[in-house]
Amino acid sequence: MVGEIGAGLLVLVGVGQEDTPADAHYIADKTAHLRVFDDANGRMELSALETGSAILVVSQFTLHGDVRKGRRPSYARAARGEQAVTLYEEVCSRLRANGLTVATGRFGAEMRVEMAGDGPVTLLLDSEKQF
Repeated sequence: MVGEIGAGLLVLVGVGQEDTPADAHYIADKTAHLRVFDDANGRMELSALETGSAILVVSQFTLHGDVRKGRRPSYARAARGEQAVTLYEEVCSRLRANGLTVATGRFGAEMRVEMAGDGPVTLLLDSEKQF
């Protein structure tokens, strides 16, 4: 077991070649403040900061898999090791700086990630704001 949390957020981080520390800060801050947890009325009105929820952050370069052409994903837009680990760690550091408890996977390792989705709610965050 490398990283484990109870109730909270599972954040899969894919770092692109064009990403910068500003992108890592945007993703971390947006994640920390997203109102995705239910309030007393069952409405998604509370953030991880407000609920004290933990976050499990896992590196996932395959998020940059481009399957628009052909049948094999292209990972040409994914950042390479040194750049990717630096920005992945920056996301984790920034989340911690916001006061959140952060567990991580092992960068670059093949991992088995288990999740029990409560909802489920899956959201895409993009620092380029293309969606």
